[in-house]
Amino acid sequence: MTALINSLSEDEFALVRSTERDALTVLDEDALLDLHDRVRRARNKYVKLYRRQASSQVAESGGRGKANPVNQRNRDKAEVIEEALARVSRQLAVVAKASAAALKQERLAAARRERNTAPPRPATARRKATPGDQRPRQAPDSPGLRKRQASSRAAGARRQAVRDTR
Repeated sequence: MTALINSLSEDEFALVRSTERDALTVLDEDALLDLHDRVRRARNKYVKLYRRQASSQVAESGGRGKANPVNQRNRDKAEVIEEALARVSRQLAVVAKASAAALKQERLAAARRERNTAPPRPATARRKATPGDQRPRQAPDSPGLRKRQASSRAAGARRQAVRDTR
């Protein structure tokens, strides 16, 4: 594996080197997202290259097993970059979790500041309601309510009609 890492191109080697633990700890969430995107694109490139070359070698070699050794370098590069992507993903998860916790603390602190801390008002004595004080109940107006009321009136009218015919 070390031989493969040493044989990477300068850009690929710099990308893998930027995913080491010391390099990742100094990055903030946005920088980690950018790095994650770059590493994922590189991983996709080598996986796609490996698959395409492997599928083209099957016809020439006569089988997938025989075509396997020809494409070893691309598979190894994809594996190295996949491990780098895993390191970045883990660090991104740690940073995102910390960021979410900080946002939650800010939200809770803001809610505490906005909370009503005034002392409660003393309860006022309620006077007893008399029958003349009551307002007639107004039913809310909705299509479902009107339908139920109309149905109830019709049922009452039918019952009354049966009684009237006796």
